[in-house]
Amino acid sequence: MKKNIHPEYRPVVFRDRGADYAFLTRSTASTDQTIEWEDGNTYPVVDVDVSSASHPFYTGKTRLMDTTGAVEKFRRRYGR
Repeated sequence: MKKNIHPEYRPVVFRDRGADYAFLTRSTASTDQTIEWEDGNTYPVVDVDVSSASHPFYTGKTRLMDTTGAVEKFRRRYGR
């Protein structure tokens, strides 16, 4: 492999502020923000919009859509 062309692979904290959930993993994601983790070390932190703690698929809180109404509206609009 070529040297000095790959991003640094390091520990990074991913934080979901909406769900008040954070986890430490390794990544090449870059950020200027840092956070002090539970072990007392300081790590870069990346804020994410959705994580497994807030995604409806993982939480079981899915929203039901009125698919019958959408199909009927489509058929009325396009005459089928």
